[in-house]
Amino acid sequence: MDVAIIGGTGAEGFGLTLRLAKAGHRVTIGSRDADRATAKAEEAKGIIGADAPVSGAENPAAAAAPVVVVTVPFQGAAAIYESIAPSITPVTVVCDCTSPLMASVGGRPSHSLHPWHGSAAEFVRTLLPHGTRLVAAFHTVSAGLLRGVDKPVDSDTFVMGEDAEAKAIVGSLVDDIEGMRWVDLGGLQMARIAEQMTPLLISVNSRYKIHDAGFRMTGRDPWGPPG
Repeated sequence: MDVAIIGGTGAEGFGLTLRLAKAGHRVTIGSRDADRATAKAEEAKGIIGADAPVSGAENPAAAAAPVVVVTVPFQGAAAIYESIAPSITPVTVVCDCTSPLMASVGGRPSHSLHPWHGSAAEFVRTLLPHGTRLVAAFHTVSAGLLRGVDKPVDSDTFVMGEDAEAKAIVGSLVDDIEGMRWVDLGGLQMARIAEQMTPLLISVNSRYKIHDAGFRMTGRDPWGPPG
């Protein structure tokens, strides 16, 4: 699958780049600086192999991929989404990973913001073309776990959105990351809850002096699409 990681030069985005490229997906790292994106792609190849299917491009060019994963801090989300919106087509699947943290306005990362729209995902939906196939996911997996490509990721992720097929496409990417599973939470409004789990994990990591706390769902195995 061709996947763009907008914000792929950051910790979480780079971790997803490594995992998805290792699984065989063709990944384009997006950045506001094309040279920086290219340099990061070369860094990824240095970690997972010189023939890894990773490249770099400026955000609008990268966002021409059929699947676009956005991993940027909340304070920069509006500018990034406005820059890539012209590249989004009616068939593009967009996966938002934004968590609205107080750190974006100078506060503690273990404290959360509450966007007027209800969630960061519902806010960025207003910045994209009407009808965009928007999914929210990857809020509860640490960048450190993703970057440690020599070990399975001991964490599940919640996936939300109105488009069942789009959720399944993002879910298939999750399934290709060793150790991860995805759980369908329902519509995009459920991001109001899932996004708040990020500061919760940050608080747990701080109190226990660790870096990679995560969530595992119990009750069945595997998860994936309901039914």
